[in-house]
Amino acid sequence: MNDFNTETVEELHSETLDDIDEPPMYRVLLHNDDYTTMQFVVELLMVVFNKSMEEAIRIMLHVHQSGIGICGVYSFEVAETKVETVHGLARERGFPLKCSMEKE
Repeated sequence: MNDFNTETVEELHSETLDDIDEPPMYRVLLHNDDYTTMQFVVELLMVVFNKSMEEAIRIMLHVHQSGIGICGVYSFEVAETKVETVHGLARERGFPLKCSMEKE
């Protein structure tokens, strides 16, 4: 005899169809300073944020002129890792470059 109960299957199926909220996204920001070289910022944008040379230069110039600029938008964990990576690479090279993240 079959122990399969269709009522139970329908009940379980309907419980799993709840809406799932998308995780919040975070902007990763670079802050201008008077010591970090433009060349280093461009390299950083290309390596850490996978930007093309042209896009990296555009972002670097925006940061230089405006004081702050967006490098990308990521989930919390990815944004946090990118900020830590930027700080680590900047410290290795002796630059005081500041990078932060903010909820979108």
